[in-house]
Amino acid sequence: MAYLNKVFLIGNLTRDPELRVTPKGTAICQFGIAVNRQFKDESGATRDETTFVDIEAWGKQGELVSKYLTKGSLAMVEGRLKLDQWEDKTSGQKRSKIKVVLDNVQFLSTRGGAGGGGGGAAAAPADGIDQTTPERHSPPPRGNPKPAPQEHLDEDVPF
Repeated sequence: MAYLNKVFLIGNLTRDPELRVTPKGTAICQFGIAVNRQFKDESGATRDETTFVDIEAWGKQGELVSKYLTKGSLAMVEGRLKLDQWEDKTSGQKRSKIKVVLDNVQFLSTRGGAGGGGGGAAAAPADGIDQTTPERHSPPPRGNPKPAPQEHLDEDVPF
């Protein structure tokens, strides 16, 4: 039997990323994102639903997230679900929480704010993490392209 544990989420960071380093020197970055969903209820009214998800990024990707993203930044995260379980020290009750362990991230807005065409992507590291903003991908020009200049054009054409 085949198994699959893969998550793709696009949302805004709910807090600034928190970067720590393990005793062995591995970086770990924790942050949260808010994923919004719009739907119509039984009465036909449009409703918004927000889901808050905790994300954990390890190593170089964690360092880059903490460097380039801040609260409010738009990002797409790809990762896997992980269930953390522990016993509460004060009450002794078993607790659990699901989070996403990051495999890949795409920065959809720069550190300067929500989607402006700032210069944050110009110094993108060569590690496979896409830091471009959607505004940088311009669509192809519409209509007929302008013809290349020709040497012998008839200037007396009436149109």
